Amino acid sequence: MRITSTSCICPVLVCLCFVQRCYGAAHHGSIKVTRNQTKHVEGETEVHHRPKRGWVWNQFFVLEEHMGPDPQYVGKLHSNSDKGDGSVKYILTGEGAGTIFIIDDTTGDIHSTKSLDREQKTHYVLHAQAIDRRTNKPLEPESEFIIKVQDINDNAPKFTDGPYIVTVPEMSEMGTSVLQVTATDADDPTYGNSARVVYSILQGQPYFSVDPKTGVIRTALHNMDREAREHYSVVIQAKDMAGQVGGLSGSTTVNITLTDVNDNPPRFPQKHYQLYVPESAQVGSAVGKIKANDADTGSNADMKYTIINGDGSGVFSISTDKETREGILSLKKPLNYEKKKSYTLNIEGANTHLDFRFSHLGPFKDVTMLKIIVGDVDEPPLFTMPSYVMEVYENAKIGTAVGTVTAQDPDTANSLVRYFIDHNTEEDRYFTIDAGTGTIKTAKIFDREETPWYNITVAASEIDNPGLVSHVPVGIRILDINDNPPELARDYDVVVCENAKPGQVIQTITATDKDNSANGARFHFSLDEGLSLNPNFTLRDNEDNTASILTRRRRYSRTTQDIYYLPVLISDGGVPPLSSSSTLTIRVCACERDGRVRTCHAEAFLSSAGLSTGALIAILLCVVILLAIVVLFVTLRRSKKEPLIISEEDVRENVVTYDDEGGGEEDTEAFDITALRNPSAAEELKYRRDVRPEVKPATRHHPSSSFDSIDVQEFIKQRLAEADLDPSVPPYDSLQTYAYEGHRSEAGSISSLDSATTHSDQDYNYLGDWGPEFKKLAELYGEIESERTT
Repeated sequence: MRITSTSCICPVLVCLCFVQRCYGAAHHGSIKVTRNQTKHVEGETEVHHRPKRGWVWNQFFVLEEHMGPDPQYVGKLHSNSDKGDGSVKYILTGEGAGTIFIIDDTTGDIHSTKSLDREQKTHYVLHAQAIDRRTNKPLEPESEFIIKVQDINDNAPKFTDGPYIVTVPEMSEMGTSVLQVTATDADDPTYGNSARVVYSILQGQPYFSVDPKTGVIRTALHNMDREAREHYSVVIQAKDMAGQVGGLSGSTTVNITLTDVNDNPPRFPQKHYQLYVPESAQVGSAVGKIKANDADTGSNADMKYTIINGDGSGVFSISTDKETREGILSLKKPLNYEKKKSYTLNIEGANTHLDFRFSHLGPFKDVTMLKIIVGDVDEPPLFTMPSYVMEVYENAKIGTAVGTVTAQDPDTANSLVRYFIDHNTEEDRYFTIDAGTGTIKTAKIFDREETPWYNITVAASEIDNPGLVSHVPVGIRILDINDNPPELARDYDVVVCENAKPGQVIQTITATDKDNSANGARFHFSLDEGLSLNPNFTLRDNEDNTASILTRRRRYSRTTQDIYYLPVLISDGGVPPLSSSSTLTIRVCACERDGRVRTCHAEAFLSSAGLSTGALIAILLCVVILLAIVVLFVTLRRSKKEPLIISEEDVRENVVTYDDEGGGEEDTEAFDITALRNPSAAEELKYRRDVRPEVKPATRHHPSSSFDSIDVQEFIKQRLAEADLDPSVPPYDSLQTYAYEGHRSEAGSISSLDSATTHSDQDYNYLGDWGPEFKKLAELYGEIESERTT
């Protein structure tokens, strides 16, 4: 199949189109396909061979933006099998087949039915096939080819980032790069000059230039001065087709601003200035302003003002206002027209940020002379001192002189002065002042302990001009006299332990005095001498403004007396000395061995054991319930007691039951325990008291001397023999056991039988180490031991 293209690239290249057509028909325009053939050889059978196909890719071209009324011819498909009889049918498939591209199925001519845009799609891939019209069988395999959209110059260059805003320093050298602009063209850059852009400047000459190839904008003049012109608007054009006639173009605006450099020194508008300042100007106040002009801006115009010389450099000072760049002239010392009427100052203004590239344009500073005229004004009276401090004793009589203030008229007229107190506060009403002399007197009786210091303000005015008033602060200190007796520093809670020893310090007390240290720094403590000697407590003056309370005897009892009162006399060292009496309340408390207070009230005994009221009530209820149960049980037992013999007619063996039990160690009726304590004490035979004997035994007498040498073992053997022979012993099934413990231990008896009649020498102090549960027991044995010792 042969593919033939008949379209040309553009009208200008008609010759190339013709050459392409001719050359394409000969070389690129045909795809030769050899049909399947059968070779007949005489004497041999028919042999089938694989068909061989020779083909070359071909490309069609179609111009974009075709605006003609008829479809645009693209090319022609032709198969070698086509004999021109219409038996071959051409089929076109792929991108745009049937919609954009149509084919004549008989001739194979391809046409474009729509206007194409290369910037949207550059090429289309299609497939062509030739089939037999009668059988619909393919005559050749399907072939693929491409239709490329041929570019035309239909897009103008565009500046995508414009308009531009850029700065460049003033006084820059010629050729300084300012900005590079770039324009883009949507046309095909690989074909022709449709996308080849060149740059030119339409507006902004002769100040700036642009490189036609790179688009770099540069300065075109030397020393462009911002102070002469600051803003420039430059218009740059980009044109395709390499700038030829017929090319498309686009433009953008570049706004260029010259930035400031310090190329202008400061200058005072005048070389001489004159300033009027009244002598009443306050020290520290601003009295005038001065400014040097600088054509630069920003930090390049910052400057500093200084006074370089002049007779007023010690009276005036100058500072710089950062916002307005003005020199602020201030007063350092008060002015006096009567002493000096004028001052001369030389003021310098200099830039603080210098650019040494432009030092040849300097110097970057300027000097001017300022003459200050002092104006005469009628001034208020002037006090001889800026403030006064006076003193007066408390309790001084009303009208007592405190001190005197003095003021004079500083003017040459020397007018008379009148004094008065500025009654702005309540304190000012406590004093009066003599209007002519300025003497201050008391108007009430003062108490230093209430207010030790008063501040008043005294005013002075001229009699001829009362509107001119000056003020002075006056501080009055109230001096102390000894008019307050000393007192205890606080209410002391004094506690003495029940186990306290004589001479033990139970409290240290201090005193305080409302008077100052000169009238009460030394305190003396003592007991009231008018009372009898206190047998319980005493007082010791420590001579350091403290005193100690000491015990005078051993042991105190809360049950006997739980509170003691001790009067204490305190005196100061003032002139004259003052004294006061205070009573200390001393409580008796139970303490631990280390002196810590455990309780101070009798009702705290139970609570000290850790039992609350609710717990005590619960225990009492339990005890009552247990008692009720015991009583009920005893009652029920008595009501249900049965006789030993159930019935006289019952001849069967009777089991006699009884529930009588011995009384243990406390049952002295059944057995006399004293016989075991001392064998010699048994002088005669003791019979049981719970059983009546049937035979009265004969009385046996034993001399007392025989018991002195008898041993306990022998005694037990005698008692055993008597029990065996005694007819009045309990029933036969009862068991009496006598055991011999051996000889007496060297450590002595541990029995408590005779402990009630002897005194022990044991030390019970170890009970205090057994814990809080044994504290009360330790106290009881401690009290018994103390009473025995006493």
